[in-house]
Amino acid sequence: MNINCLIIDDEQPARALIRTYVEKIPGLNILGEFKNPVEAISTISTKKIDILFLDIQMPGLTGLEFIRTLRYKPDIILTTAYSEYALEGYELEVTDYLMKPIAFDRFLRAVNKVIQKKQISSETSAGISSEHFLIKSDGQTHRIALTDILYIEGLREYVTFVLTDKKIIVLESLRKLETELPQETFIRVHKSFIVNSHRVDSHSGHDLTIGAKKIPIGASYRDEVLNKLF
Repeated sequence: MNINCLIIDDEQPARALIRTYVEKIPGLNILGEFKNPVEAISTISTKKIDILFLDIQMPGLTGLEFIRTLRYKPDIILTTAYSEYALEGYELEVTDYLMKPIAFDRFLRAVNKVIQKKQISSETSAGISSEHFLIKSDGQTHRIALTDILYIEGLREYVTFVLTDKKIIVLESLRKLETELPQETFIRVHKSFIVNSHRVDSHSGHDLTIGAKKIPIGASYRDEVLNKLF
């Protein structure tokens, strides 16, 4: 498995340390390293990036501000000397939060999260068709009809597929599913929800209704959601 990495940090010694760590792990490739997010925009928009190692405190544009500008995000591992941004980082769905100075064993644990997710995801996406796809949960493989999905709810590293007759919890991210599921049918409506557009019954104020479930519409998604669904 080849995993493409990008490093953004305004301090050269920090970039050098991460590069050294990356080079120790088989399958990881560095596609670039930059001292600020603006310099990295072209690479992120034109190449497939799997892991972004991102500092927070940088001149001009902080790492957290940069994350908010990304429409499709790679797995992001924050590298920082400031612990107070941890909650905000996880709210932005980062994969991990590493405190400087970063020890190699802690770095490896963060990278292994991504590797494990991608192994499971590759097995899952291999089973996607126009009508069904396969997901693995608790040692079982489930063949799910796309039409049976009501919505998908995310919680950090896991998602819950809410189907017409059951729920299935999977180690996966909404960000990944958003790019893999048919976009003519499934739409991201909130940082924590993807819905089957054919299953939406109504909307009122800032919520969608699917059966008895009220699903919030995120402010940044509202215009796109209402234009597509209503």
